[in-house]
Amino acid sequence: MEHLVLIVEDEPPQAELLSYNLQKEGFRVLLAQDGEEGLLMAQENAPDAIVLDWMLPGLSGIEVCRQLRGSSETREIPILMLTARGEEEDRVRGIETGADDYVVKPYSPREVVARLKALLRRANPSLSSEALQYADIAMDLAQHKVNRGGQAIHLGPTEFRLLKTLMERPSRVFSRERLLDLVWGRDVYVEDRTVDVHIRRLRKALNDGGGEDVIRTVRGEGYAIDLDKGN
Repeated sequence: MEHLVLIVEDEPPQAELLSYNLQKEGFRVLLAQDGEEGLLMAQENAPDAIVLDWMLPGLSGIEVCRQLRGSSETREIPILMLTARGEEEDRVRGIETGADDYVVKPYSPREVVARLKALLRRANPSLSSEALQYADIAMDLAQHKVNRGGQAIHLGPTEFRLLKTLMERPSRVFSRERLLDLVWGRDVYVEDRTVDVHIRRLRKALNDGGGEDVIRTVRGEGYAIDLDKGN
């Protein structure tokens, strides 16, 4: 699966350099030029990772990081901080605010890519696996099989991709637009309500044996695979 990375960087040459190198490695990239735009894009697009400059006009990178960590929607997104501050106190402050890693300017784009890949592996160990498990649901990605409580579940190709996407990041709420990108692809025109149709089919297939509904609907936001319905 292609990872979506949000770059929050106010210097166009730096943003373009990072964007070029990430796209060359197979990432999809979104660009934000300041902290306010970065926060909005993170909330609307649920990126897989964020590359965040410390020194931003208006809302600083540190404050952006703090607000991202304070929101249930963006709390778990890995954040790589770009900083010209090399002092230990500043690095510690960045980590304590919620950054997962940092790179000191001037940096090598290859180092940023390598650190980003490492963050994604740590955040999503299941992405490199051929099997996914959530509660009593198991997916065998190599054999394209799903079972729940030991009983085979028969899914169509779209429902299989939808379940895989949700199970790769349990509890994360995916908007309909994000699910359309991940499951159907950006080059395919599909209406938002199509997601709802396939979610209903997936629910029916998973719950036919009487199991608890594991798909949480967040009104106005989207869907997550999550047994905790309290949020």
